[in-house]
Amino acid sequence: MSHLFTIGPVEMFEETLEIGGKQVPYFRNDEFSQIVLSASAGLKRLLFNENGEIILLTCSGTGAMEATIMNCFTKEDNLIVIDGGSFGHRFTQICDVHEIPYKAVKVEQGETLTKSMIEEVMDGEKFTGFLVNLDETSIGQLYGIQMISEICKKNDLVLVVDAISAFLADEVNMDKYGIDAVILSSQKALSLAPGLSVVALSERMLKRVECIDSKSIYFDYKDYLKNGERGQTPFTPAVRVVIELEEIVKRFEERGIENVINDTNEIALYFRKRIREIGLDYPSYPLSNAVTPVIFPDKNADVVYRELIDKYGFTVNPSGGDNAKLMFRVSHVGNQSIEDAKELICAIEDIIKK
Repeated sequence: MSHLFTIGPVEMFEETLEIGGKQVPYFRNDEFSQIVLSASAGLKRLLFNENGEIILLTCSGTGAMEATIMNCFTKEDNLIVIDGGSFGHRFTQICDVHEIPYKAVKVEQGETLTKSMIEEVMDGEKFTGFLVNLDETSIGQLYGIQMISEICKKNDLVLVVDAISAFLADEVNMDKYGIDAVILSSQKALSLAPGLSVVALSERMLKRVECIDSKSIYFDYKDYLKNGERGQTPFTPAVRVVIELEEIVKRFEERGIENVINDTNEIALYFRKRIREIGLDYPSYPLSNAVTPVIFPDKNADVVYRELIDKYGFTVNPSGGDNAKLMFRVSHVGNQSIEDAKELICAIEDIIKK
């Protein structure tokens, strides 16, 4: 098996793998309800969302993105969307499908998102909500949550944050930044198998959801919230992943979320320092602790990517399109350490020297 330096799925912990080898239990009972309630309570604490609620969805992160737009906004809204990569652009596609009015703040390749870029698009127009992928995973840029929060508070905008890659790698504090919805997915820093997404809703967003008809059976948040009161979901959940979720949430709480983020930051900083020492580079815009885009001046990223797999058993995230030869991305979340980063650096150095 390859060692994963990918941003999702990530290298999993032994404790999680042990759970994955057990029989999936029956779930319409009190035992499973207690697991759901425990996991939800822990997630609320990790997200600093004391007065909000947690929804567990059996779907990918994109499903949770679409479900959140369907349940939290209508054609009467007008949204600002940060479109700086494939995942930010996905928010615009979902808004198009559901006919939700929006204006996109386009962040071009290599640009850093600034306050003036957002204000220029807003230009005195009335908006009601703001959508952002906090870590635009396709390029690794971390957008300034403090800046975004200030804009939203000043203009009374509800703030939806896709923190699928940022959670547990960067600060995601719903109370501090006035975030009204956070979207998570199991296969990123939560270090679980794919298939489960989490949506955390603030008290303010819960009031919005209550007044909106989502036009969906499977993704009706009101139904999830009602079932969630007793620790259940309306439809069959990803039972095993929910059990894994409860266990890992407890472990992250024991470590302390600040320690989890600091450990990830330490690995990221070490890796970036070493990358430059061997003649490679990374972008100048703010980066998430979760992932480093590695730039290859000789435009041989695709060759190094393939040799890492074939010769060393290391898998990183390739880039697509025009970036395929220019860079690949290396994850620092999941079951990773400084020692793992050292081994990967040595392998990359060996390949580029040859």
